[in-house]
Amino acid sequence: MLVLSSPSGAGKTTLARRLLAADDGIRMSVSVTTRKPRPGEVDGVDYIFVDKREFERLKSRRKLLEWAEVFGQLYATPRAEVLDALQAGNDVLFDVDWQGARQLKKRLPRDVVRVFILPPDGKALERRLRARNQDSEATVAHRMARAAAEIEHWPEYDYVVVNADIEESLAEIRSILAAERLRRERQSGLETFVARMLEGL
Repeated sequence: MLVLSSPSGAGKTTLARRLLAADDGIRMSVSVTTRKPRPGEVDGVDYIFVDKREFERLKSRRKLLEWAEVFGQLYATPRAEVLDALQAGNDVLFDVDWQGARQLKKRLPRDVVRVFILPPDGKALERRLRARNQDSEATVAHRMARAAAEIEHWPEYDYVVVNADIEESLAEIRSILAAERLRRERQSGLETFVARMLEGL
């Protein structure tokens, strides 16, 4: 379970999309949210869009692995899809905030690898938020105010990537993923492989 978190505008979503396009061995966890779709977003692909009543129903029936409120909207990870993917031996990518990352780590501590994406500086963050042309001035100001509070959680993460250049940042995240896949405890069948090799010596 590879978790990417960042303040809004640091490039987390772009990096997630690029990683998915570059690596066939990982798939995206599609979050449930109560917010309205942005232009171009597809229900079931970008997010699963629900109302607050449905969200609370999923939560009460223990269908959600983690949940959090961000900018007044609710976000969550569907439980069954993630657990099924892990049992099938697949890696799962998460685009969640620090609240979600903390809950995932608490629920599945051995399976979670957390990466925090930082912008190169505050001006770059504000420039990226304005370049979206999707948020009002008030929303941009609110997101900038929240960025400092979100960045304060960086020490909770296993890795930190400063996203000054998208290609370099993508290469760093792919290196993290490659290294974590090679961890002894994540290589299924390794004990059997070594036992057979020793029999042949």
